[in-house]
Amino acid sequence: MVTLPVYDLSGAEVGKIDVDPSAIAPKVNKQLLHDAVVMYLANQRQGTKKTKGRGEIAGSTRKLYRQKGTGNARVGSRRTPQRRGGGHAMQLKPRSHYYRLPKKAIRAATRMAIATKLADGEVVVVDKLEMGAPKTSEFASMLKALGLTGVTTLVAMSDYSSNVYMSSRNIPEVSVTKVADLNALSVLRPKRMLLTQDALEWIKSRAASETAAA
Repeated sequence: MVTLPVYDLSGAEVGKIDVDPSAIAPKVNKQLLHDAVVMYLANQRQGTKKTKGRGEIAGSTRKLYRQKGTGNARVGSRRTPQRRGGGHAMQLKPRSHYYRLPKKAIRAATRMAIATKLADGEVVVVDKLEMGAPKTSEFASMLKALGLTGVTTLVAMSDYSSNVYMSSRNIPEVSVTKVADLNALSVLRPKRMLLTQDALEWIKSRAASETAAA
């Protein structure tokens, strides 16, 4: 069981909340976490690299010199891969790197990543996160009060807030997302995760329902 302090936006402690990482993920499978992260990174690849084959090189297909009698090694046209400016022997072509793990594996990996963050003390909880208007300075002051200045931080909320998003988008290494959109890569990549109390309760209830369904 982990007891986390709950802060307000000024950095003052206003309460505590108990979370059991094992209730979110009974065990942490490092191989599954690795597989999930590799999947997300692979799916981000554009796969647009390409080189020219010998059939795409401009130039004559005439044999450069006769086969025998010159003392040189035999050679074909100037398009051959052995010559400078020739075609690529193992031609690279555009391809898709996309693939997906089973849904249950992806959900389990997300829960494991969150449980790891909780167990390592890398989660900060605030009672609520509301902004009346986009204001980067106010958001930066909140991060400073919580000791998150200059730290890669993922902010997860129960509901999307455009004011919060626009207040944070100019701050380096800070990202804002809905808690329902979390995945293993987005959770593990930053050093800290900032959760609203509602978002943490959503995680606990969702983990309970998924564990019961499994």
